[in-house]
Amino acid sequence: MRKLDWYILKKFLVTFFYCLLLFTVIAVAVDSSEKADDFVAAKLSTSGIIREYYLGFVPWIWSLLFPLFVFIAVIFFTSKMASRSEIIAILASGTSYNRFLRPFFAGGLLLAGLLWVASRYWIPKANVIKSNFQTKYMDKKDPGKFDDGTNCRTCYYKRIDTSTFIGLKDFDTASKSARNFFMEKVKDNKVVYNLRAETMRWDTAIKKWSLTNVVERHVDSLGERIKYSPSLILSLNMKPIDFRRDYYLKDKLTTPELVEFIRKEEARGTEGLNTYKVEMYRRTATPAAVLLLTFIGVVIASRRTRGGSGVHLALGFVIAAMFIISDRFSTVFATKGNFSPMIAAWLPNIVFTLVALYLYRKTPK
Repeated sequence: MRKLDWYILKKFLVTFFYCLLLFTVIAVAVDSSEKADDFVAAKLSTSGIIREYYLGFVPWIWSLLFPLFVFIAVIFFTSKMASRSEIIAILASGTSYNRFLRPFFAGGLLLAGLLWVASRYWIPKANVIKSNFQTKYMDKKDPGKFDDGTNCRTCYYKRIDTSTFIGLKDFDTASKSARNFFMEKVKDNKVVYNLRAETMRWDTAIKKWSLTNVVERHVDSLGERIKYSPSLILSLNMKPIDFRRDYYLKDKLTTPELVEFIRKEEARGTEGLNTYKVEMYRRTATPAAVLLLTFIGVVIASRRTRGGSGVHLALGFVIAAMFIISDRFSTVFATKGNFSPMIAAWLPNIVFTLVALYLYRKTPK
């Protein structure tokens, strides 16, 4: 890289981190004013609030607005270069426009790689801090937030393999126990085995489920056979951690954990996994969007206009708003409909790649 490349790259990174710091201060100020009552109710000190909430909130807001920070930074400093005729001087010196774009791609690739690693490993761990605070101090005031349409929030009905279904009531995460457990095995659309137990409890010593007052029914061509047992040790492909109803689960799992979770739930025949799949694909699509928005930003701002930076920033905000809206629309169609999660995550990138190519062709070089 030449001196010019380092000059542009330095401006890129300095402007980006300045935007990151500025918007972080604004976001924390706005968020703290909105959650002042929650902080008072939690009875936490300032250091406790920072440790138990903002150490998770700040990385979360960074990951949410990271592409926008990059976009604004590129438009801002590139527009300043254009207004001072620096870009005209660079191109007049014999440097081609494509060669001029090289340091922008280097900076965009560096930041995209940083976001890719962070979204896969670091951000989910920070989300654990934020979501634990919200669950403990905020969500309990809104019991309808996690309403799944049933009358029992601690009831579960799951499919553990291709032919076995289980159900239970009042699962307690502390004691790892439940009541009214049943298990059914189906063959050729007929129930061939049914088990019911009054209570079930996870035995930590043997890593299996302990049942009490068990009734087993076997149904076959010979009829129905019933067996009663005061207790029974049952080995299931389910652990207490699988009986969790966590609204923030997809945000708290690292990417390897998320991939493994989706694989296990698909093997069990669990439905409604599109939300997790969209999250999995987005962790790759969003870093790619950083590189794309870097390209769009420099193409827009490298042209000198009469309105200066204001026109470039206004156009940039319009494009950023359209990008975010298209991303939200595709996500809704995937989570609430039959839209492919992979396409939903990558559709905004695909559409705006075409926009980027169009703007590139129209830019004076």
